[in-house]
Amino acid sequence: MAALFAETLRKLRAEKGFSQKSLAEQIYVDRSTIARWENGSRMPDAMMITRLSRCLDIDAGLLFRSAEACEVLPNVIIVDDIKIFLAGALPILEEAMPRAAITGFTSPAEAIEFAKINRVALAFLDIELGKVNGLELCRTLLNINPRTNVVYLTAYIDYSFDAWSTGASGFMLKPLTLDGIKSQLKNLRYPLQFRNSDA
Repeated sequence: MAALFAETLRKLRAEKGFSQKSLAEQIYVDRSTIARWENGSRMPDAMMITRLSRCLDIDAGLLFRSAEACEVLPNVIIVDDIKIFLAGALPILEEAMPRAAITGFTSPAEAIEFAKINRVALAFLDIELGKVNGLELCRTLLNINPRTNVVYLTAYIDYSFDAWSTGASGFMLKPLTLDGIKSQLKNLRYPLQFRNSDA
């Protein structure tokens, strides 16, 4: 039952002395995501359960055993190597898409591994990601799933010309805004399917 997972996570988090906010910061999700996991309204995917187990220093099997399949939500990822930007973007994405499973990554390699085992519906990608840039990451994600919508994020408008040649759905200048995200959602190549939501 989802209630069993919620109770297990609440107990383990409390035993380790984490607040919902501090746990969220450790695994790059918004605090409201932890709250939803703990009230049973959402369930984390396999990668997030693994992240939780590492952060809480417990056997992942304990969390997997307490989890069960629940409503399938569209996976949305955001990849940015600047942690402070990622932390600020997550609550805006949560507000714009309350019926999506949103996961943040600072590492392009982790985002690729996630995409290999989870169908990513929408990816927000910073263009400057250190050794791997967002344009290359876009191509990799589209090779994994050609129906992934990609929206580039950057502080530099000069990149927009190169960005359009990669098969992306959109382009946003930083910082993210709620209205900007909602506008992008209306123009995706492959519209997201939300249940019981206007998002």
